[in-house]
Amino acid sequence: MTEGVIFDIKKYAIHDGPGIRTTVFFKGCPLACRWCHNPEGISVESQRIYRPERCVRCGECIQICPQKVMTQTDDGIITDPAKCDLCQSCAEQCPSGAVEFAGRKVTVAEVVRQVEKDTAFYDQSGGGITLSGGEPLMQPEFLLELLEACNDLDIHRAVDTTGYADAELLLKVAQKTDLFLYDLKFMDADKHRDFTGVSNQVILNNLKLLCQHKARIQVRIPIIPGINSDADNMHQTAEFVAALSGIEHIALLPFHNSARGKYGRLGMECLSSDIERPDDELLKMIAAWLAQSGLPVKIGG
Repeated sequence: MTEGVIFDIKKYAIHDGPGIRTTVFFKGCPLACRWCHNPEGISVESQRIYRPERCVRCGECIQICPQKVMTQTDDGIITDPAKCDLCQSCAEQCPSGAVEFAGRKVTVAEVVRQVEKDTAFYDQSGGGITLSGGEPLMQPEFLLELLEACNDLDIHRAVDTTGYADAELLLKVAQKTDLFLYDLKFMDADKHRDFTGVSNQVILNNLKLLCQHKARIQVRIPIIPGINSDADNMHQTAEFVAALSGIEHIALLPFHNSARGKYGRLGMECLSSDIERPDDELLKMIAAWLAQSGLPVKIGG
């Protein structure tokens, strides 16, 4: 059976589509958004996470490491990432949970066993499974097989996507999913490239394509103050989605900085440390701008 790489399975999720859901987070994303709140989902590879506040300085990880890449200092354990082969022996040996790894291989059957435990909640609430990330379309075989398995169990399926994917693949996914949660960030191509690393042309074209094929879609816009929250971007977004059919509503996702600590634990630089959550007045103003599309606008997932 096909294997995929995930970094989390979140049960009882209520912001990732309708009802109570189980959200499966795929590793790997073609975008590198400066404000990403799941930095462990950007790389498709497993990543070492170190929590110095949990470290008891026992030195067990240093002793067990076959590559001898760790050194103990007054500030905790220092690792040379260039020499680490991600064997995960340090995490297995660590008695305090100071060392973990984001990213593990799983089969479709393993995920389905977790998901189907909560079918009673899905049935009562109109929920189901949401495949998120990262970008789930970066693991197409695993994604399609998992969608098919959930269909066989009559579990509602949602795919949370950046839309940056091959159009043919996207249409294959559309045949096997019940709902797309589709991210829009910028209408300006240059700004999109500056802040995410890729152009938005594929994303916009794919959204049009899904609408033409009558897919069910909820557009989600992360609101990043001072970056994409300006009136021009929102008016252009409203104009764009107003010309499409099949979009159910627009959801505004206010930026939050709860991921700041993740970057340090992963040894990554956080580029959004100076950004604050948008205030309620700004969110209401943006909602009013986007309401010009004629679509319902909600704040939150």
